[in-house]
Amino acid sequence: MSLNSRSQWKCPTFDGVRLRLYNSFTKKKEIFVPLNDNEIRWYTCGPTVYDTSHMGHARSYISFDILRRVLQDYFGYNVVYCMNVTDIDDKIIKRTRERYLYKQYIEASDVTLEKIIDDCHLALKYTINLKSRETDTDKQTMYDKQITTVEKSTAELKANLQSSKSDHDINLYRTKLLTDSRDILSSYFDSISGQNLKLDNSIFLDLARLYESEYHNDMFKLNILPPDILTRVSEYVDEIIPFIQKIIDNGYAYVSNNSVYFDTIKFNSEHTYAKLEPDRTSDLAALAEGEGVLSGSAKDEHGKIQTTSEKRNNCDFVLWKKSKQGEPLWTSPWGEGRPGWHIECSVMASSILGKQFDIHTGGVDLKFPHHDNEIAQAEAYYNHDQWVNYFLHSGHLTICGCKMSKSLKNFITINQALEKYSNRQIRLLFLLHSWSNTLDFSDNGMDRALTYEKLLNEFFLNVKTHIRNIKLNDIQSYKKFDDKDKQLNEEISTLKREIHVALCDSINTAGCMDQIRQMISLTNTYMNSTKVVNALLIRNIASYITRILSIFGLTNDNSGDQIGFGKSVQNADGRTIVDVEQIAMPYVEQFSNFRDSVRKQAIIAKNKEILTLCDHVRDAILPDLGVRLEDGGEKTAIKFCDPEILRKEREQALLVEKSKQEEKERRKLEQQAAKEAKEAKKKASKDKKNVASSGDTASATSTAVVEENSAQDKS
Repeated sequence: MSLNSRSQWKCPTFDGVRLRLYNSFTKKKEIFVPLNDNEIRWYTCGPTVYDTSHMGHARSYISFDILRRVLQDYFGYNVVYCMNVTDIDDKIIKRTRERYLYKQYIEASDVTLEKIIDDCHLALKYTINLKSRETDTDKQTMYDKQITTVEKSTAELKANLQSSKSDHDINLYRTKLLTDSRDILSSYFDSISGQNLKLDNSIFLDLARLYESEYHNDMFKLNILPPDILTRVSEYVDEIIPFIQKIIDNGYAYVSNNSVYFDTIKFNSEHTYAKLEPDRTSDLAALAEGEGVLSGSAKDEHGKIQTTSEKRNNCDFVLWKKSKQGEPLWTSPWGEGRPGWHIECSVMASSILGKQFDIHTGGVDLKFPHHDNEIAQAEAYYNHDQWVNYFLHSGHLTICGCKMSKSLKNFITINQALEKYSNRQIRLLFLLHSWSNTLDFSDNGMDRALTYEKLLNEFFLNVKTHIRNIKLNDIQSYKKFDDKDKQLNEEISTLKREIHVALCDSINTAGCMDQIRQMISLTNTYMNSTKVVNALLIRNIASYITRILSIFGLTNDNSGDQIGFGKSVQNADGRTIVDVEQIAMPYVEQFSNFRDSVRKQAIIAKNKEILTLCDHVRDAILPDLGVRLEDGGEKTAIKFCDPEILRKEREQALLVEKSKQEEKERRKLEQQAAKEAKEAKKKASKDKKNVASSGDTASATSTAVVEENSAQDKS
């Protein structure tokens, strides 16, 4: 017997959204299709470890951490995340030599005050010359600041020498001058002696390891997931050399004076050079910066870039640098030298992820020449035209609307930012903006993040007061949905779909945060307008919001059991080992019930002393332990909060109360002044009337006298 065609099962049609990512190759959002089903192979440019990480670096690290978490924890991809550490670089070499030479200088026993002053004058001339060749206004401002500071410190030391100050005072000014002039002295010493040094490779790597360790600590503090695979350039030199040789063999590179250069013209004739920024191939300044501060490129007296004569074409770039004295070196077929910056990433990414992978990420400032050169090298090696499928670039970070710069005094390290804000607050700022657009780090922007954090905290605390006694294994916890429950459930379902749409839209976290805000608003309205709240319904809503926030990296609990941010203790790995709220709640609840009973009896007995003690426990003692009690209704609400937040709330409440008292006193004084002014006016008016009355009497008397005299004259 055949089935009636009308009763046959029909597959539902799919007309939903698909994940799209903004791809720098096409400059638009493209459907994301991994190479290997559910696996994503991902390479990201890590730090060049020569200095402390700052908020400009955090722009990329936090943004890509959010993308990574969403792709693996929301969309369910198996992500292989590889990051490099650049520990062979011109900046590292120069910084190491400068520190080495400066340390030798200040520790030398024969450095007299006169020599220090003379050397500072020479360093000033050198810095003034650098400034005259510089075209970047920010760097010019930095040089001006250095010059002014050192000139002032030099003049102070000279003045104290001439005034015969004590040795102690002179030594203080000597130390101040050496501190103020450290940067220009170090740079000057390196310019005259750096290339004469004979330093072991390990000395350069020691500096790199110092800042790499600092970097990992900063990432831990920002709650950024560690990479699955970390590659260091110094550990991949053996892979870099044959990689370069194959590019030479393929005809896309050439040897010149024991260095190796990439032939961009030859490559572009058979492939495409500068896929990301094709209009910048003639940007000699960017190309020279990519070659490194110790490269053959230099600026003439007019600030114009002078390229090395070793290159066939001005836009060619170095793959292997012939090492000069004072630089680390490795043996190669072309002579002793070291890798160029761009080849390092091409080799490490290919070595780990293969000849083609899914995602490459980095800051927008690396597009050209670094990323364009990376692509060209790998495609020249493999002789194919698509080394990576999706290139994602994080936007710039500005400070109060301006480019971050030491010269502008708005340079903020990650540690400095964390002294003022928590990692959650900083991450909230990032979530409220697009990862690919410019982000402004300012007090106004952070105020938005703080306001949003408060919204979340208050929402979770309110929900917890309703669901505290709910037990999922108790059938009494499952209530029939009434009309209000159904309406809220449908509205939340719609917002969940909108969140999914936003995440599919190139991981639009700002759109997600807007939808979460709407969820909170609807749920708050429901809780405030419903006599009997469906505890399971609002628990599920709060649990969903917590899950999304956890995916974004705002909490450390992905289990789904936690509601809100919680109050927990973590181990050295950042993993939650004790949920303080869960353990402490039964004890705090019993104390709160006892306090409620005491308060009720005190109210009946009109005992103000006991009521004052109950208020003192609530307002002064429990907040320091991270517990907020809210009196009102049938039962006191218990909320676990960050003690620092409660302290600030208490300070704010005291300020408000003080302001109210001051306002009350001001009004009282105004009323008193108005009353006195009114009385004074009334008295003045009365006095005026009295004067007028006296005047009228006198006038009348005078008139009578005149009339009488006139009558007498007539008679």
